[in-house]
Amino acid sequence: MGELRGTHVPVLLERCLELLAPALGRPGRTVHVDATLGLAGHAEAVLEAHPDTVLIGLDRDTEALAHARVRLARFADRIHLEHAVYDELPEVLDRLGYPAIDGILFDLGVSSLQLDAPDRGFAYAQDAPLDMRMDQTRGVTAEEVVNTYSHPDLARVLRVYGEEKFAGKIASAIIRERERAPITSSARLAELVRESIPAPARRTGGHPAKRTFQALRIEVNRELAALETALPAALDKLTVGGRMVVLSYHSLEDRLTKQALADRVRSKGPVDLPVELPGSGPTFRLLSRGAELPGEAEVAANPRAASVRLRAAERLDPEAARQGRTDRERYRRRVKAMHQPGTGSPGSGKDPRSAPGDGNGTDEEGEGT
Repeated sequence: MGELRGTHVPVLLERCLELLAPALGRPGRTVHVDATLGLAGHAEAVLEAHPDTVLIGLDRDTEALAHARVRLARFADRIHLEHAVYDELPEVLDRLGYPAIDGILFDLGVSSLQLDAPDRGFAYAQDAPLDMRMDQTRGVTAEEVVNTYSHPDLARVLRVYGEEKFAGKIASAIIRERERAPITSSARLAELVRESIPAPARRTGGHPAKRTFQALRIEVNRELAALETALPAALDKLTVGGRMVVLSYHSLEDRLTKQALADRVRSKGPVDLPVELPGSGPTFRLLSRGAELPGEAEVAANPRAASVRLRAAERLDPEAARQGRTDRERYRRRVKAMHQPGTGSPGSGKDPRSAPGDGNGTDEEGEGT
């Protein structure tokens, strides 16, 4: 396996542990999934904090799995490390015999191991073969994408996955260059991108190749397609009181996470009914209001945390959620009646601000930070 390459500082570690603790600290054996195991920094902390928790760690990178297995060797009797992508979670759980889980963490994006390994081709600041596969045992490489995709397809990848304003210009430069010779070097690709972007635009926003490399990495590894499948599947597998935490590093990941959670935290029933219809109520509650950002101390200690966005949610008891919704509807009707002619008065002693279970009138308020 060799020596560990690069350094690994788990992002928002204490906050992740805090959010997962109520689910994993319950009496008896609990099950936690680290859907993006990497070098196992988060996983190790979870296992240390919760002696009765079984860990299922997924990663598509065989090198990362090998290092994680060494790091977690002292927990060998309660870990399952699986070579799998997170959208394969249901199959992995079925194979291991776990019908449900209590916690799950997604730490998305590229890992420290992959960024710090020059031969993997993820970093635009280092010259390497254009690979970018997180799983080097399968799939197309970035070199194949760059040298075989048509101009429209290249431009689409750069525009959609990299949010690159100059996607068309960059795609044209790539097509011209590969007609002379195949593009096989990350340094050459980075230079082509830099030359394609107007000088004024190169002066802001970091390295000009950053968005192109992000887009190619997402395309090569099918990251967004896998995430779009994995998030609802993970939510379905959580027990009542189970919790999911997601760390995203760009807007596309965060948008998919927000959409997956939004679908579960709002009622689908008519708002005019005095009671929640069975099966129409929210099945999750958010644990934070919006996406949580890293603090200055976190970014100073770990610059790679600068772009992280954290979202988390907890599975609700359907009956408790239904009752809470009913209480809120009754309260809202009472407040509405107070404002009708001949009903209620400011001196009636009823304070409309004291809604049961609803601190500020929103069903989506979380625990906060």
